[in-house]
Amino acid sequence: MCGICGELTFDGSQADVGALARMNDAMIPRGPDASGIIARGRAALGHRRLKILDLSERSQQPMVDADLGLSIAFNGCIYNYRELRADLEAKGYRFFSGGDTEVILKAYHAWGPTCVERFHGMFAFAIAERDSGRVVLARDRFGIKPLYLAELPGKLRFASSLPALVKSGGIDTSVDPVALHHYMSFHAVVPAPHTILKGIRKLPPATIRVVEPDGSFKDSVYWRLDFSRGAEEERVSAEDWQDQVLAALRKAVERRIVADVPVGVLLSGGVDSSLIVALLAEAGQKGLKTFSVGFESVNGMEGDEFKYSDIIARRYETDHTRIFVPSRDMIAALPGVFAAQSEPMVSYDNVGFYLLSKEVAKHVTVVQSGQGADEVFAGYHWYPPLAGANDPVGDYAKVFFDRDHAALSRQLSPEYLTGRDESRAFVAAHMGMAGAEDAVDKALRLDSTVMLVDDPVKRVDNMTMAFGLEARVPFLDHELVELAARIPPRHKVDAGGKKVLKDVARRILPSEVIDRKKGYFPVPALKYIEGDVLDMVRDALGSQAARERGIFNQSYVDDLIANPKDAITPLGGSELWQVATLELWLQAQAA
Repeated sequence: MCGICGELTFDGSQADVGALARMNDAMIPRGPDASGIIARGRAALGHRRLKILDLSERSQQPMVDADLGLSIAFNGCIYNYRELRADLEAKGYRFFSGGDTEVILKAYHAWGPTCVERFHGMFAFAIAERDSGRVVLARDRFGIKPLYLAELPGKLRFASSLPALVKSGGIDTSVDPVALHHYMSFHAVVPAPHTILKGIRKLPPATIRVVEPDGSFKDSVYWRLDFSRGAEEERVSAEDWQDQVLAALRKAVERRIVADVPVGVLLSGGVDSSLIVALLAEAGQKGLKTFSVGFESVNGMEGDEFKYSDIIARRYETDHTRIFVPSRDMIAALPGVFAAQSEPMVSYDNVGFYLLSKEVAKHVTVVQSGQGADEVFAGYHWYPPLAGANDPVGDYAKVFFDRDHAALSRQLSPEYLTGRDESRAFVAAHMGMAGAEDAVDKALRLDSTVMLVDDPVKRVDNMTMAFGLEARVPFLDHELVELAARIPPRHKVDAGGKKVLKDVARRILPSEVIDRKKGYFPVPALKYIEGDVLDMVRDALGSQAARERGIFNQSYVDDLIANPKDAITPLGGSELWQVATLELWLQAQAA
């Protein structure tokens, strides 16, 4: 896990090494172990390294293979790199390092840009071809690793974090109205290629971009999640689906053990993270380090779920660490949370992951986490009601959208309004694509390839990498996800959701963990805003910067501040916190 950046010029000028140095410096937390920049004429690559595989200097980046005429800056981990290396050695390739970075270089030389189809892992990389001047950018299937882009006159910059691009200079940091519509309506999810800033875009997941020396480029999508199924899948028994899911999940967890440093688990005590712990224990992991976080209760809402994580820790004899965060510490951490966010994210989980990662990074460098299971196996409450829906778009919007277009038109200032309901149009277009006919399948595809990418996955990357901690997500193993897509919806949505995965868990885990009420990182102080948090929010929204930006109608803001606990979204979020999060993030990152 690392941070990458680069600049390509198309007007005959030299790449700006100073801009790369600023981007690299902005990403020190992502890669605290080493730094490097290479610049050759119109192309320059930068890298911050977090040592996970091949801890020697032989795997230093940016990596250059002079014989092949290729240079690379790479962020992520290729879990099957050893198998790929063996295949490449059989083709005659010789290696000077022991990690996965050089394997990508050789694989690119052997198979071209489509080499990514062979990779099991998470990645974002840039490969520069010395002889052609061509540069290839790529991102993994689920966008687990980020890649932000900024087009400036005569040049293109890219980086693993949006703030790094802002620090490079010359970026348009005004708010993009389309992205704002998504942020306010689509539960803070801003789908690629948009970001909240006009001057920065992001490469979509599962995309290869080939950039020519003149600046022209071509994008190709190398993977799509297909929910098509035939009579054969319909005839498979529930027990057989369970067998297949367990085998695929076991393989996914074992793949993510690969590392030259210890691997731990973020253990919430829910089904997903508990399954990871159980399967690692089954694979022979002894003294596995596990970590849980909890907060103070507020307004009758419990702030921790330690009783469940303790059950799993005791059962599998893990080396378990409880992290309890008093409200005062949570409030003190919020500036760091906003500084770590590449985009504004409204979920209360952000501060939970941030503080958990801060502590976990003192013990291990790699963790496995349960993100993705709900989007893949239909664990959220909105999936069962969609079964048999005649209006999937409308029914989905009722349960997931924070507000409709009419309400948003009353809440935003006129200059930030869009001419149409951008969020509903996006959802309608996505659900209208071929490959998912059932309403539940449509929602699962949308959530697993869009919402998941730009909410839970991004949150985990940003918060863990704030402390140089690599997070791996076995539930997003693409073979496991492809299997889940083939399972008919009834096996997922029955019994309140995620049935097939819960039935798998019943073979392994204690029932009190499986049958508990669904939990999240509960952070009551950010849902029921009062005291010091309310003061912070009031100061941010009343600041000169907020007034000059003028995103929201003042009457809407005044009503929220006067009644901070009253405006709760359909998904249980605070409208005031959503509005404040945007302003606090803009003040931290786009000033």
